[in-house]
Amino acid sequence: MAEGFDHRLLIIVPLLLATHWLPLSAASIKAQNGVVSMELWCVAKNNAEDSALQSALDWACGPGGADCSPIQQGGPCYDVSDVQTMASFAFNNYYLKNGMTDDACNFDSTAALTSLNPSHDKCKFPSSLAVSNGSRASPSTAVGLGPSEDMSGCDPVALHWFWPLLVGSLLFFCTTYYS
Repeated sequence: MAEGFDHRLLIIVPLLLATHWLPLSAASIKAQNGVVSMELWCVAKNNAEDSALQSALDWACGPGGADCSPIQQGGPCYDVSDVQTMASFAFNNYYLKNGMTDDACNFDSTAALTSLNPSHDKCKFPSSLAVSNGSRASPSTAVGLGPSEDMSGCDPVALHWFWPLLVGSLLFFCTTYYS
């Protein structure tokens, strides 16, 4: 290397670049007034039996009082061959109408919360903007239509202090060690 080259730059520059491009999350995360919020959807679990989903769907659209008109014949979410998507729509509607609690997204353990938007084509799923700053009664594991994000909200909040602290510590170490 050239004489006079500061070797600390080999450590400092990549660290600064890495922290600049770190994504916070793939989910729809919003922070307002210091509270981290995340859009959530209640969907059918992908490992649930079709017969169990159909029973839960029938209950949600009947005694449960969910608005199931979009999954009726001719509706934008109607697909008789895809009970999982139709159940997901009904589950989500029930969840939104019934307090957005963990109990409102259970359906005999055939449903779960997810931060991945299940909307597709003309079938639009309304979302809840649930507070996820650790105040949820019991954080749920999202096992819906794909991979999940942490529902506790700790990861997005931690990124705001963890990476600057780490980079600052490394910069201090490097400047002290190589001086």
